[in-house]
Amino acid sequence: MERKDFLRTAGALSITSLLPFGKAQAAAKKLTKTSLESGATTCILVPQETEGPYPYDLSSNNSMFRQDIRESNAGLQLDLTITLVNTDDSCNPVVNKRVDIWHCNKDGYYSEYANQPGYLGTQSHVGETFFRGIQLSDSNGQVKFTTIYPGWYTSRVTHIHANIFLSSVLKATTQFAFPDSLNTTVYNTSLYSAHGQNSTTNSNDNVFSDSANTQYEMLTVTANSTTGGYDASITIGIAAGTQTNTGLINIEPETGGQFKLGANYPNPFSTVSTIPFTLINASEVRIDLFDLQGRKVLNVLDQKMDAGEQKVVLSRQGNVASLATGSYVYELSVTNKNGTFKQCKLLTIK
Repeated sequence: MERKDFLRTAGALSITSLLPFGKAQAAAKKLTKTSLESGATTCILVPQETEGPYPYDLSSNNSMFRQDIRESNAGLQLDLTITLVNTDDSCNPVVNKRVDIWHCNKDGYYSEYANQPGYLGTQSHVGETFFRGIQLSDSNGQVKFTTIYPGWYTSRVTHIHANIFLSSVLKATTQFAFPDSLNTTVYNTSLYSAHGQNSTTNSNDNVFSDSANTQYEMLTVTANSTTGGYDASITIGIAAGTQTNTGLINIEPETGGQFKLGANYPNPFSTVSTIPFTLINASEVRIDLFDLQGRKVLNVLDQKMDAGEQKVVLSRQGNVASLATGSYVYELSVTNKNGTFKQCKLLTIK
């Protein structure tokens, strides 16, 4: 948990002071440039685009919180890095926020949908989940996916879809474009050549033809000599709000279906208290305590733990003996093959 995840407050704090972060809305916003007093730094609000015909919410599926979304499908490897920055907060990283992406396979078909026309005939991929994934932004505001260079289908140029959620509320829907010249190069390779070249380009695509906006949706792509594929990156601006409310703002992200964190009991406590949690997968688990100004004051757990019900006991004569009476935030961080997931709650020592 970063210091900026807390609001410096005046007055008493209680459990009811844990407020949702902002009032995120999914309403489309016009492209905006925000000049900041801190210098030449400029944030660009990501252009809003249609979800298209193939969105599918898989957030209830624990396995979709993953970095590698290929599922053994063929295609040139694409390592994608998306960086979220806050247009309301001096371009600072937007951390612990959910990013969903999806795109078609190398032949132009999507998972989870039936009756899809294409050059290989009409296909159904209902119940399949290839090239769909969810990640949470890290302390640098980044999410990373391992996927393939997407194929194409009639009327659309090559693209990747993305949704960004703030505190479980859809904040932005957008799409990412690829340079036309690179599309031509890729579709001449043996893996893609059977489909041929796409006559739709960014300039005549029904989403990306507005070049003034598309420049902020264009991926930066470089060859990766190790994988034989490509590395792609993009920085997108999100109006995530500023921390100006009274009280502690608890930025409680999606847990990725990887764990369930219970409230410590008893709370408040003077001798011992137990933090219960359940792990879906074996994970590296860390519990840190912070004061209400966001300063880390203690690490009480850092170890690998098995899946199942777990608990950590806090003792005033043991692991938390150094803490004074008062309120603290405890943060559970769970790291496994699906990524890193965090959640925090409030406790009080009396």
